[in-house]
Amino acid sequence: MDIILKYFKNLSETQMEQFKALYDLYLDWNSKINVISRKDIENLYERHVLHSMAIAKIINFRDGTKIMDVGTGGGFPGIPLAIMFPNVTFHLVDSIGKKIKVATEVSNAIGLENTTFRHCRVEEEKEHFDFIVSRAVMPLPDLVRLIQKNVNYKDPKNSLPNGLICLKGGELTEEVKPYRKKAFIYNLNDFFEEEYFETKKAVYLPL
Repeated sequence: MDIILKYFKNLSETQMEQFKALYDLYLDWNSKINVISRKDIENLYERHVLHSMAIAKIINFRDGTKIMDVGTGGGFPGIPLAIMFPNVTFHLVDSIGKKIKVATEVSNAIGLENTTFRHCRVEEEKEHFDFIVSRAVMPLPDLVRLIQKNVNYKDPKNSLPNGLICLKGGELTEEVKPYRKKAFIYNLNDFFEEEYFETKKAVYLPL
């Protein structure tokens, strides 16, 4: 939990309590349904929660923004972002039902009121959103092809035009090549000093 406070100092009491509760909740659920690598659960706050919150270093979502988290797994990046932005709505989607169950139960346990969940493939989701977020869910061209229909192209509310923000690792040159004139790549070690983030990146693509 200290690592969250290191980079996000202005959390409310409610937000701090919600972040604190995540470890025990994920530890318990992970023993029943494996959504986080067993050897990685000790690093929950650094490798999952803080990693998700890198998106909050890129953009401060304004109240009323609608966001879809594609391939959320156990709730990343959607749940940490929903804690961070209580007046923004997050729709978490995953094709694996047991993972959506974990995300739903964790969200309910910490009292989030700005999250909805759907067990489906993203191809089946027809709603429109201001932003799509994801974490290492699939190659960028595949993701763009699937989510273009879901982006609200009108009425931008934020400092960045509506589009896609995805968390990635490693070499992205080939993946980003089709979008090199529009995509912006952020190195997460510009935000966080821990070694884990040395090769981690975020890609923002206005759509």
